[in-house]
Amino acid sequence: RVPCVKRGGVRFRINGHDYFNLVLVSNVAAAGSIKSMDVKSSDSEDWMPMARNWGANWHSLANLTGKMLSFRLTNTDGHTLVFNDVVPKGWTFGQSFVSKLQF
Repeated sequence: RVPCVKRGGVRFRINGHDYFNLVLVSNVAAAGSIKSMDVKSSDSEDWMPMARNWGANWHSLANLTGKMLSFRLTNTDGHTLVFNDVVPKGWTFGQSFVSKLQF
């Protein structure tokens, strides 16, 4: 297997509606695929697991609309990165956010 080389950080695009947050994860280097994803909102100390919806899309059934969000991703090689506050407070559906971190 050849590692994926990407420019820039991992990207997150949020679609859906209240109580259904669909997050597309893209520009993932190294293994190129995600094994697990968790989300944490600014008003919680707990990580909530997200479920793979299809392809590189992951979903949560929590009401996270407009809250500052952090994501924790583990790639299929077993490496984990935490993207703290990558989504700012006040976001709306259809927006994309670029992190400064990369696998």
